[in-house]
Amino acid sequence: MDPTLKIGNAKVFAVYGKGGIGKSTTSSNLSVAFSKLGKRVLQIGCDPKHDSTFTLTKRLVPTVIDALEGVGFHSEELRVEDFVCEGYNGVMCVEAGGPPAGTGCGGYVVGQTVKLLKEHHLLEDTDVVIFDVLGDVVCGGFAAPLQHADRALIVTANDFDSIFAMNRIVAAIKSKSKNYNVRLGGVIANRSAKTDEIDRFNAATGLQRVAHFQDLDVVRRSRLKKSTLFEMDDSPELQMVLAEYMQLAEKLWQGIDEVDASPMKDRDLFEFLGFD
Repeated sequence: MDPTLKIGNAKVFAVYGKGGIGKSTTSSNLSVAFSKLGKRVLQIGCDPKHDSTFTLTKRLVPTVIDALEGVGFHSEELRVEDFVCEGYNGVMCVEAGGPPAGTGCGGYVVGQTVKLLKEHHLLEDTDVVIFDVLGDVVCGGFAAPLQHADRALIVTANDFDSIFAMNRIVAAIKSKSKNYNVRLGGVIANRSAKTDEIDRFNAATGLQRVAHFQDLDVVRRSRLKKSTLFEMDDSPELQMVLAEYMQLAEKLWQGIDEVDASPMKDRDLFEFLGFD
């Protein structure tokens, strides 16, 4: 990762969490919420599956790696429209893609993506950048977005596996914060009717919950319709979740204090989350 690659003046958020927990749904709807506040938003999907932005664009857009391969990795031959797509309500969408299975490094892909965005001056007129990152932090490569972010957000459900992954992510953020500006911003509870186990873990480690999105049918239907929640037919249920997204966007834009959390050892966490 080139240490001279700085995002610029935008507020930069990196969204992490266990695989399948709803990071892309959360990121895309949060991007729209920021855009509804009048902010210029760029969402960067950092997953080889490259589906972070499909509810914004209604399709799987070409990835940065696809675009680079198409020109023999001569980045100077690329045009902006080769790797940037405009999504719902003006949200700009980029899918970094990933290296071929079993080879390469996700960190290289993220680095090349940021480099391209800088070369084309796409970050200069951006207010908010959201990195939507692959699952648990299992290697330094997929921790690369933390080197660019101001605040890291963790999406979790009220269950053992999600909280176990969250604990590891907290450790990764704490490690990166020693050398980079990133700080832990808080926890987004997702797909959960209750938050008791999340709140108990937060209290024990020093975390804070910044939003709670329940397991609502309107969220499931929005994914099936390839739409953000802001495009769904109105209902009391929808208004409730939209209000939560708008409140979260406003809170993040105004600035949330960093959280100085202390992750647990794996064995201690296993005992902590165990049942009688």
